[in-house]
Amino acid sequence: MSQLKPPRIFPLLATLLVLAGCSVAPPYERASVDAPAAFKEAPADSSWKVAEPAENISRGDWWRVFADPTLDQLEAQAADANQDLQAGLARLAQARAVQQGARAGFFPRIDVGAGATRQRASPASQGLAADADSEASTLWRAQASVAYEADLFGRIGSTVAAASASTQQQEALFRSLLLAIQADVAQAYFAVRELDSLAALYVETVSLREQNLKLFERRFDEGDISELELARVRTELASARSEAIGIARQRAVAEHALAILLGQAPAAFALPAQPLARVTVSVPVGLPSDLLERRPDIAAAERAMAAANARVGTARAAFFPRFDLTGAFGYESADLGDLFKWSSRSFLLGPLVGTMLSLPVFDGGARQAGVDRATAAYQEDVANYRQSVLRAFKEVEDNLVHLRLLGDQTQAQGEAVLSARRAARLSQIQFREGSISYLGVIDADRSVLQQQRVAVSLDAERARATVGLIRAIGGGWGDEVNAKAGSKSASVR
Repeated sequence: MSQLKPPRIFPLLATLLVLAGCSVAPPYERASVDAPAAFKEAPADSSWKVAEPAENISRGDWWRVFADPTLDQLEAQAADANQDLQAGLARLAQARAVQQGARAGFFPRIDVGAGATRQRASPASQGLAADADSEASTLWRAQASVAYEADLFGRIGSTVAAASASTQQQEALFRSLLLAIQADVAQAYFAVRELDSLAALYVETVSLREQNLKLFERRFDEGDISELELARVRTELASARSEAIGIARQRAVAEHALAILLGQAPAAFALPAQPLARVTVSVPVGLPSDLLERRPDIAAAERAMAAANARVGTARAAFFPRFDLTGAFGYESADLGDLFKWSSRSFLLGPLVGTMLSLPVFDGGARQAGVDRATAAYQEDVANYRQSVLRAFKEVEDNLVHLRLLGDQTQAQGEAVLSARRAARLSQIQFREGSISYLGVIDADRSVLQQQRVAVSLDAERARATVGLIRAIGGGWGDEVNAKAGSKSASVR
């Protein structure tokens, strides 16, 4: 008995499997960035703590450093109901679906089907005379088909790598969006509290001026003062009431903005008034190079760069042969009852049309244009990545200088408030003694109010700058904060 020889297609398949391990994608390396050794605006005598978390781990409930239960509750509500976050999760789900679709290219496609065809061939197609009889026939078919593309030169692999990097980019973008929403909630919350402090300040101011008005009306009735001085007192009271109403208007608008961040209609949200407490949180910013690992927006830019690099490989693979293996096995018969008989079996190996192995020769430069486009897109993403890093450095430096100088400015402003209050008390004494007119008292009271307003604004600026710095360094830091992350925040899963 002669030994059976293996079909000649087996060596071809073995060769193609070896080639499938080849890839023409350029090796990916993260673009270099010149990071300074230290932040310019960080105090030279400060002991800044190195930030250790990488970009892909939880930032923790960083807002808890403000020790404000109301803010904690608002952050949890935003994580659950903010619609921008919901849209971000949907974009992430789309990217994951695209990645799964790209991975499907590694596997064969199998289809099954059954049906009948009714046809009548022309006499000419059968070599008969034009007037010859040609009967119609029915053909029943039930078969399974298989199609598979061997990943020669890494076309499918590059496509999957690009989709995977794009998914990672969307994950980083979602974390960046989450951090931005958290920071926006904190900023909006402190804006409302700033207006609460101003409102409380004007409540006190209006109360004092109402008392002054009663006193001056009594003195006017007794003939001790002129109507001009009474009119000035009434003017100051009306002005204070007007400014208080303006602050109430601003507060309502700020509360509406906060409601939207929480995913609520403004009519369904109300925040009880509470004056702003002075923020004295110290934020450890770490080293500039840490931003490349901590900032989710930088991570997103880097993953976009990796995806673009993989797409260059996909474009290059178009220059090389493509191997498509197709086959079908099933049954065909003229009668339905004979369909599944062994004698009715049929099979096909190879494409119905075209060729199994195709090698492009000439396309007028279309493939080279695809490579050029992919390369240019990669260069664009490199520039975007480096710009993201520079922007991150700037945001940290800006908030550092804000906090450094706001501390000194707040201290100086505190002295200004004390001095203005002292001047106001002296002016009251001099007015009662008849040394000055009431106009001097009014100017002194205005100065106190103005200095108090500036002090409140500086406290709010300090709170906002602290939030801005935490956002600029990429969120929370250290084991202390991460240990608290029993996170009600939306998670990336």
